[in-house]
Amino acid sequence: MSSILTNNSAMIALQTLKHINSSLAGVQSEISTGKRVATASDSSAMWAISKIMESDVQGFKSISESLSLGKSTVAVARNAAETVTDLLIDMKEIIATAQGDNVDRAKLDADVDALTSQIQSVVGAAQFNGLNLVDGSTGSTAVLASLDRDSSGNVTASSITVTAQNLASSGYTANDIFGSSGGTPSGDGDTVVLSLDNGGGTDNIVIDDTAGAAFTAGDRVNITIGSQVASYTLTANDVAAGNNTSDLAAAGLKNAIDALNIADLVVDFVGTGQLDFTNDATTDVTITGQFVDAGSGGLGALSSIDVSTAVAATAALGTIETLIDTSIDATAAFGSVEGRIEIQTNFVTKLTDSMKSGIGALVDANMEEASARLQALQVQQQLATQSLSIANSAPQSILSLFRV
Repeated sequence: MSSILTNNSAMIALQTLKHINSSLAGVQSEISTGKRVATASDSSAMWAISKIMESDVQGFKSISESLSLGKSTVAVARNAAETVTDLLIDMKEIIATAQGDNVDRAKLDADVDALTSQIQSVVGAAQFNGLNLVDGSTGSTAVLASLDRDSSGNVTASSITVTAQNLASSGYTANDIFGSSGGTPSGDGDTVVLSLDNGGGTDNIVIDDTAGAAFTAGDRVNITIGSQVASYTLTANDVAAGNNTSDLAAAGLKNAIDALNIADLVVDFVGTGQLDFTNDATTDVTITGQFVDAGSGGLGALSSIDVSTAVAATAALGTIETLIDTSIDATAAFGSVEGRIEIQTNFVTKLTDSMKSGIGALVDANMEEASARLQALQVQQQLATQSLSIANSAPQSILSLFRV
């Protein structure tokens, strides 16, 4: 039956053309974006998985940066430890020479002192981005190494712990030197902290060498006020018999604090090793006192090496062997953790590449297939258009039935 109201052939041809046009639009989108799944509407499951993996890839980029920073920090420490080892071996050669009788001990002793100063310089300068792993100021540091996602989607961070190696010839120690509150040493003595309220808050710090081990020349007292540090190093005269070492240390520290010119902070030396602090500022301030004991670092015995006499040179030979062993152990420890960081860096690089490949397999378009489909769909589109044209012209044949 023919009808001028309902053209079934045209409707079928139109639906076919719509389907072909929709498929053609999809193929053209794949070709223009390079992705088979460009939006969540293309495939919500694949899109969601790819986005999670993309976020992990971005996270591993940050991990790569953290590993690079950690490796550089450890490399600086390792190089410093190797340099210290070499300098100690040079010092051993001098000490071995000093074992003879017919030698110029004064010159040899001067060479030992020069190498000691050089070692201290190397240790003090071995920092990267403010972190020094060989001067005793740091116990350990963590290097972000991975982000681990479990089957439930929970993510945890894992780190490589880098243990610092103390190659300093002095260090912070608990000698009950510092105290506070009415002149009574408190805590373990290596650190005392004051919190002064704004607008007139007061407290005191007491330096008392009778409460712990006695001061020796080269010991240092530090005061940290906010972000500024004042320090005083005790001299041989300060610790000489008959001198009030606590008062001399407190007075020297007050002068160092005054030189900082901190506004609205009043510091008074009241005797018996006591410094009184008054905070007249409009903000609170934290004051920290620390005692640095000469000879208490990992290479503390370095300062005791002396070859000026035959007896001292004999003792120095045993001391230098111990120091070399300490330095070698430190170098080996840094080398081991540096190698571990390098392995992890290579693994993260390969893992990131694998994840990128996985994401591509999920969402990237097959361009060869897309090209073939595009040509086929273009032919189908032309045929469907022709078919629709024929179907639309079919009712015209009805007119022949009404011709006279």
